[in-house]
Amino acid sequence: MEEKTVNTENVSAEAKNTEPKSTIKKVLSKKASKAEEIEKLKKQNIELNDKILRLSAEMQNMSRRHEQEKANIYKYDGEKLIKEILPIIDNFERAISLDDTTLTDELSKFLSGFKMIYTSLLGTLKNLGVTEIEAQGKPFDPTKMEAIMTANIMDEEQGVVLEVMQKGYMYNDKVIRVAMVKVNE
Repeated sequence: MEEKTVNTENVSAEAKNTEPKSTIKKVLSKKASKAEEIEKLKKQNIELNDKILRLSAEMQNMSRRHEQEKANIYKYDGEKLIKEILPIIDNFERAISLDDTTLTDELSKFLSGFKMIYTSLLGTLKNLGVTEIEAQGKPFDPTKMEAIMTANIMDEEQGVVLEVMQKGYMYNDKVIRVAMVKVNE
């Protein structure tokens, strides 16, 4: 009988020894699994925080661009109208450039009325921020001028505007029409 007792003790001891080992393995495996899950959650947290920062920066940039666009709209709100008025200014200049000596008194008075309207129109445009691009005798600037003709005059400096064929204009700090010029090569 003793052997049976010993055997049962051995069997129960073995069972006791295997139970804790499997339980320990399960606990360790759960701990490892939890540690992996914690690491995974930490990585996700870092990624989400990074994504939030990027989206926040993008929103700030978008807001800044929107404000800049609004400011430009207000700054250049009359540009289309001014572009349509510039050919009228050109026509006034052509009419005013007529020789006064060959005109009759009646036409001369008519021409002086044209000059008054022209001067008034230029004053209004100046008050709106429209300025003429000074080109005559200045170095050629491709951002403000377009060379439509060239000449080769030895007495003049190379790259200088000899003649303005059509005036150019700026609206605030933006070129709205380039000056058409004749440049010395």
